[in-house]
Amino acid sequence: MISREPTIERLAIAQRLLLEPFGLDESHLTRALNEIRAHKVDDADLYFQYTRSEGWSLEEGIVKTGSFSIDQGVGVRAVSGEKTAFAYSDDISEASLLDAARTVRSISAATQSGRARVASKKIAKSRSLYAGLDPIASLDSTAKVKLLAKVDQLARAKDTRVAQVMAGLAGEYDVVLVARADGTLAADVRPLVRLSVTVIVEQNGRREMGSAGGGGRFGLAYFDDAQIAKYVDDAVRSALVNLDSRPAPAGEMTVVLGSGWPGILLHEAVGHGLEGDFNRKGSSAFSGKIGKRVAAKGVTVLDDGTIADRRGSLNVDDEGNTSQRNVLIEDGILKGYIQDSMNARLMGVKPTGNGRRESYAHIPMPRMTNTYMLGGDKQPEEIVASIKRGLYATNFGGGQVDITSGKFVFSASEAYWVENGKILYPVKGATIVGAGPEALKKVSMIGNDMALDPGVGTCGKEGQSVPVGVGQPTLRIDGLTVGGTA
Repeated sequence: MISREPTIERLAIAQRLLLEPFGLDESHLTRALNEIRAHKVDDADLYFQYTRSEGWSLEEGIVKTGSFSIDQGVGVRAVSGEKTAFAYSDDISEASLLDAARTVRSISAATQSGRARVASKKIAKSRSLYAGLDPIASLDSTAKVKLLAKVDQLARAKDTRVAQVMAGLAGEYDVVLVARADGTLAADVRPLVRLSVTVIVEQNGRREMGSAGGGGRFGLAYFDDAQIAKYVDDAVRSALVNLDSRPAPAGEMTVVLGSGWPGILLHEAVGHGLEGDFNRKGSSAFSGKIGKRVAAKGVTVLDDGTIADRRGSLNVDDEGNTSQRNVLIEDGILKGYIQDSMNARLMGVKPTGNGRRESYAHIPMPRMTNTYMLGGDKQPEEIVASIKRGLYATNFGGGQVDITSGKFVFSASEAYWVENGKILYPVKGATIVGAGPEALKKVSMIGNDMALDPGVGTCGKEGQSVPVGVGQPTLRIDGLTVGGTA
């Protein structure tokens, strides 16, 4: 029954914020879509968005910045074959909606009759993965500043070598409404929060930095004393480790990646290569390889937008498709790609709930949600102990990938040199270089400690940024190239 769908309540919120203040209702959306469908197009949609965001930062115990913004608008898209026409406006009105509709329909020729069958209304199926709350309203401004001050105090009390502390708090309340040419209506109410802490430590004239933080789709109450203390502990510990670090050796060697955030390597090296647009065009290293072995046995990689409260999760994607748990690689065999509506249609498959866009001013494309590898049967300690000479990398800054070749490069922000199974000392300046398809085949041990990142990931693609999650167990990969400074 439609009335039981969680989308109904979200639709009411979206209509109240995005349609009613501007004198619009569903009939105006239908009229705009019919204007587009008067020309022969394969697909069309309207994407309304209301976003309220707030950010606070503290440096040296003083509020450095405080920002607050509200943005709203509508994006209008028509798709014909591989061609996309797109227009957007921050003015939500019937006139701007119809004007945009007439603009984008020019992508395709007018039909002889100039008429199109009116699509019947369908409420998109949805999930309930997070509460539809406004996280910005979950604490007042004074309490937010106090929260950051607590981070500062805890970090300074942690160690006398802490010289500088920077803390940031961000919150976002995002409401979207999607109307499609086939009559589908979908809505989502998306909270998002993040707390970050960066410390600089100093000893004998040497300065090093450590960072930590996290968040997700919930209110600010998540950042209780225990959670704050954990972030501070992680940031200070990471900085102090780097105080004792030595230049990283270079060369080809065994690399063990820690669990959790190091899954960014999977995201870059594998995830991007499995996005439908690259594979449709044949420009990915994974193109045409469905059903073939692309990784070692035991390697199972998923993109899963259905995990509760996670940063990368969505109740519905930005095209109104329900988010899914997609198995991309199973036991080393490539099973499928992640798809938005257009690429799915052109490739003759179903959308996977991965149509994402940064805002109403951007077109959707296939994007990851939460991308992770399932765990194996090895103890993490056993994996580290198996290294004869190599690197144990437990945290990364960031990375990038060349989709066509699959080659990637990552900078390790926390790593250790290991000989004969013993961790000898931390290293600094290590970059890990490899190619996604080859690296996956070199996975020789998989830990039983699969973990997701703490909720910090942002993915960039074609100038668009979206929140994502990553995760993995401890992994041993044989024969990766490490670029060092030694």
